[in-house]
Amino acid sequence: MAKIQMKTPLVEMDGDETTRIAWRMIKDILILPFVDLKTEYYDLGLEHRNETDDQVTIDSANATKKYGVAVKCATITPNAARMTEYNLKEMWKSPNGTIRAILDGTVFRTPIIVKGIPPYVRNWTKPISIARHAYGDIYKATELKVGAGCKAELVVTDENGNETRALIHDFKTEGIIQGVHNIDKSIEGFARSCFDYALDMKMDLWFSSKDTISKTYDHRFKDIFAEIFESEYKEKFENAGIEYFYTLIDDAVARVIRSEGGFIWACKNYDGDVMSDMVSNAYGSLAMMTSVLVSPDGYYEYEAAHGTVQRHYYDYLKGVPVRINPVATIFAWTGALKKRGELDGIQELVEYAEKVEKATIDTIESGVMTKDLCIISTLENKTQVNTEEFLKAIAAQI
Repeated sequence: MAKIQMKTPLVEMDGDETTRIAWRMIKDILILPFVDLKTEYYDLGLEHRNETDDQVTIDSANATKKYGVAVKCATITPNAARMTEYNLKEMWKSPNGTIRAILDGTVFRTPIIVKGIPPYVRNWTKPISIARHAYGDIYKATELKVGAGCKAELVVTDENGNETRALIHDFKTEGIIQGVHNIDKSIEGFARSCFDYALDMKMDLWFSSKDTISKTYDHRFKDIFAEIFESEYKEKFENAGIEYFYTLIDDAVARVIRSEGGFIWACKNYDGDVMSDMVSNAYGSLAMMTSVLVSPDGYYEYEAAHGTVQRHYYDYLKGVPVRINPVATIFAWTGALKKRGELDGIQELVEYAEKVEKATIDTIESGVMTKDLCIISTLENKTQVNTEEFLKAIAAQI
């Protein structure tokens, strides 16, 4: 059969450990036999990031601006142990944080729901989408260790050299300090992305923060959302029959647990990181979650919303077959290919991506699945398979 032709390349961001191995399997088994794949490749594996002083991460983000659509494998954000393991020059920051800071925008994460995988929260009968702000907060933080006897101040210098100072803490003992920031333009883009997505999906939108404690930082988010909603979206929401409301994040958690789902929950950057993991696990598995960064400038970056599965990688090095659930990574590829097809007017590419997604779900619902799903599936006839076997079963469906 003739392969589906592409016009514009995807930006391909390769990753680390077990997900890097699954990445190649997905391409070899599900994509390359059907698509004449065109990508501009960037190796975001930790070793190569270290070799390039993380310039490759910056280059991949700028390439996304050039081509418009990227697909990213899971990557390592190093800690002290990784510094030694990989002999790193320095503790490089999160690649996702670097890319999101360059592209800006909002990360939308939605669980992939299949028959036989009931959510742990039994009243969740509909999906909950997390809309995560993709700029600033602790992912672009500046941090310092502070010695005893030091005084820490927040200093802002205007364009004329005038300073505004605020005491953070007078350290009598050793301690730590962290500075975070955000910008109005990014928050405004976040708000509009959330409102537009809610209208597209015809779903209620919640936004939560902690403005009662953070009376300037978090309150700014709340105010910008309210201003934009009232001036630009209130009538549209009323016409669509959907609702927007703000609540404190601790109240939102209580509401979410008692709800049936079926709404979008907008969160600041770190809050969204944590809550998307909670929601995806509660629906069954971190590997059953789609994730796409939508930039206000029209760039899209699709990724798997989980880590590199370090433990399984060490098993793989000992000769154990790869056993991870590749569904989130499959859907990252199909999401990117679908968007590329939409932008380039290649309906055949869009339909292929949709067929891969359907074949993936059909394979699981037929009883063929990886261990993480097999443990929690309520299907009577189940077959536990490794990653390669699962991908070949999907290919047979296609």
